[in-house]
Amino acid sequence: MTKSESQTPLAGYPKSAELSNGTTITLKAMGATDKNALIKFAQNLPEEDLLFLTIDLTQEEAINGWLENIKNGSSTSLLAYADDELVGYATVHRESAPWTRKIGEIRVNIAPDLRSLGLGRLLISHIFDVCRKLELTKILARMTIEQKGAQAAFRKLGFIAEAILADFIVDHKGLTHDLVMMTYDVEGLSDQAGDVLKV
Repeated sequence: MTKSESQTPLAGYPKSAELSNGTTITLKAMGATDKNALIKFAQNLPEEDLLFLTIDLTQEEAINGWLENIKNGSSTSLLAYADDELVGYATVHRESAPWTRKIGEIRVNIAPDLRSLGLGRLLISHIFDVCRKLELTKILARMTIEQKGAQAAFRKLGFIAEAILADFIVDHKGLTHDLVMMTYDVEGLSDQAGDVLKV
């Protein structure tokens, strides 16, 4: 491994961990070979989940755009596999504008049959570590007002709701939803967030 490789945010992956039901999970850096697994993962998500994705993961073009963001460094993404099945992902995205270059937005999604087993907390803990390595100062998470479970999970990790934007989201059905913006100061990350599940 070269010096530059050892300093990359995802150096040391893949890694393994075990969920509360005994399922072994492998975390790896996202790459072009994961495209079909991502499409299959998205196709198995409930319709209400698909309504609020920032991109349509059921479309190859959208995933190609994601892969391009990884290539140019604006996104850093971890995938979770159970055997050969993709069961979740976590990504941090950064904008190129100078005034937001130290802010990262994290996005996390879990397969329905593996929710409430610790996979979300596992992915978040690892993406937090990525944020540290990227020297980000603040993490942003956005969700709809209806996503109460997601809001509760982020609050447990120390996120605070900084803004609610009324009727900010229009879903595929043309209905509007309020947007909740939650943030966390990276410099204040504690063991509660960063060491939720040891690997």
